[in-house]
Amino acid sequence: MSLSETRHAAPGTRPSVLVLGGGPDAEREVSITSARHVADALRAAGHVVHAQTIDTLTIHELRALPGDVVFPVLHGGWGEGGPLQDLLEQDGRPFVGSGSRAARMAMDKVATKAVALSLGIPTPQVFILDPRDPVCPMDFPVVVKPVHEGSTIGLYICNNEGEWAAARATIADELSRGVRRSYMIEPRVPGRELTVGIIDGQALPIIEITPAEGLYDYEAKYHRNDTRYTLDPDLPPGVAETIKTHAVNLARAIGTRHLARVDFILDPTGIASLLEVNTLPGFTDHSLVPMAAAHAGEPMPALCSRLVSLAVRDAGSR
Repeated sequence: MSLSETRHAAPGTRPSVLVLGGGPDAEREVSITSARHVADALRAAGHVVHAQTIDTLTIHELRALPGDVVFPVLHGGWGEGGPLQDLLEQDGRPFVGSGSRAARMAMDKVATKAVALSLGIPTPQVFILDPRDPVCPMDFPVVVKPVHEGSTIGLYICNNEGEWAAARATIADELSRGVRRSYMIEPRVPGRELTVGIIDGQALPIIEITPAEGLYDYEAKYHRNDTRYTLDPDLPPGVAETIKTHAVNLARAIGTRHLARVDFILDPTGIASLLEVNTLPGFTDHSLVPMAAAHAGEPMPALCSRLVSLAVRDAGSR
């Protein structure tokens, strides 16, 4: 059965769910995979599921789709960063995930950093890339990445002038072809990559991510099986508590609801710095929030069904 088909569970008291996957962004294929896993989990939990793969859609097209609750599983600027949430708010049905304002805030990595700093949460220094300026504004190595993308889409590691020049040339070529992205520059901080999932304002177990080699990039996240994930890793005293507190406080300040994932880098001095916040993290078989929830005793069907219940609970408060 394809994602765009509909399969009905046995009638019951659970609300029916419209699961949306796909979208127009670079993470479309990951979104389709995530949506398929969510749909299967909801069916296992006893929900009637209407699964639909979309590109973009209008408010009239959205209102024509069946389902008591909408569970969007889209990644990227349109599906995760506000435009789809605008439509969901107009539609009026309960939906899983953050509202449009929080979605835009979290998708904007620079705005997220500003909120983090206002809360006293460390985060690496940032510059906005000026395509007209050939000089890197900070010492190498640096990371150049889009302000409004996820899954390491469009990310460049620049260890020297040659790699900096190559990244700038690629970005300039994008601009010449009409690809409009804002880029930011950060120092590349060495250390341990840690992530905290949040469900309904509560932190899940921390996961440490250790790629077999190099960067935890798109391939390592979704296709390769050699990345090591350590649940509840051994950390210096107080670090786990600090990271969880920072994650929950930042998600609350941004206004996220139902679920989020907050990523940190722990440097050799024991300081954990914020990297970014995701309001619609992945739900593939490699994904971190379902992994952490299962470790805490909530398997995927129960997790997805609880998210639907949270959407119903919060529908009147938007």
